[in-house]
Amino acid sequence: MSDSSPNSQSSEPPDRRSWWRRWRRRHKPDTPASITVTGLELPTRFEKGEPGAHPGLDVHDLARMPSTRGQVGITCIDYCSEQAQVQDVTDVDAFVAAHRPEWTQVRWINVDGLSDLTVVQALAIKYDLHPLAVEDVLHLSQRPKVDAYDSATEHQARLFIIVRMLQLVADRLESEQVSIFLGHKTVLTFQEAPGDVWEPIRMRLRSKGSRIRQNDASFLAYALIDAIVDHCFPILEHYGDRLEELENSILERPTSSVIAQVHTLKRELLLLRRALWPMREVVNSLHREPHECMSDTTRMYLRDVYDHTVQIIDIIETYREVATALAETYMTSVSTRLNEIMKVLTIIGTIFIPLTFLAGVWGMNFGDSMPEIRHSMEYYPWIYPVGFWGLCTITAGALYLWIRRRGWL
Repeated sequence: MSDSSPNSQSSEPPDRRSWWRRWRRRHKPDTPASITVTGLELPTRFEKGEPGAHPGLDVHDLARMPSTRGQVGITCIDYCSEQAQVQDVTDVDAFVAAHRPEWTQVRWINVDGLSDLTVVQALAIKYDLHPLAVEDVLHLSQRPKVDAYDSATEHQARLFIIVRMLQLVADRLESEQVSIFLGHKTVLTFQEAPGDVWEPIRMRLRSKGSRIRQNDASFLAYALIDAIVDHCFPILEHYGDRLEELENSILERPTSSVIAQVHTLKRELLLLRRALWPMREVVNSLHREPHECMSDTTRMYLRDVYDHTVQIIDIIETYREVATALAETYMTSVSTRLNEIMKVLTIIGTIFIPLTFLAGVWGMNFGDSMPEIRHSMEYYPWIYPVGFWGLCTITAGALYLWIRRRGWL
């Protein structure tokens, strides 16, 4: 394409050229933008625009960015209190051109994957998404937050919410950014990759008489956030079990591999806290700050989600303290074990010091120059097996009993 040539890049405005460079750097396979630690990412590069660059990302910029068509999954669920309809969208243009059924009370559009930017562009145009929000959708290292856009702006009134969805995949913690657009009758969700924790929500939407189908779009957004928050409890239970196993290993037999696991767990808990700590601010903001897209009923239910986030953060802080205590316990255990080894070796050396002295004296090769040895061996041939070994045995036994009485052994 001509847009990808160097000449076309140089003819673009500076802000678009900077976006192009940031996009290529983020998707370049041999230049990682972060260090991955068991699924979570430790940021080492912050994808921000150049000083003075144009804020946000216009929908027309998406057309000039490289993308892979057909690599995302789109699901649309239309429902009301009486019925629900689920459809997998294959033709985005036809879907955008068509209108929702008249009976629809709420429409939920879920996009799995962000590689096909034509999908993002089509939905951004149809639902009049703000450029700042579109840019945050594509920047996958965002901190959980909520941005409110009211009807006084040039765009439609919406709440833009970013959360982090955590999942355990083969005992490996994975963190994924989820972007939620809440309107009066529409909820749009963008995920990095297929797979989520919302299957119970879909089952409730298929069930007639469920509470979600009796309420508005904001209640659906609440249910999605609540599912993400509640899914953190099994993850924390997994970390609690790992802490117990590490504690038993440290107390029974501390090794270097155990302390390495403790430090890895501490780093995972730190990154887990980084992903979940802002969630409390997000839920608190949704609960306290009124918005035309958020009903009073939903705000009341968000109070329960806020309590869960506080409880999760308390558990994370407790686990971090336990992990720190385990590291200190390991150092104490290793030091104690070293002291025990040194004590045993010192006692052995203390017992053998007089025996070495006796062996040195009796082993001197002076012959006739030592009359006591000559006369002893001449008149008392039993003096070596009885005298020497008896004296050594008595000396060693006396030292051992003395050490035991002193409580050193």
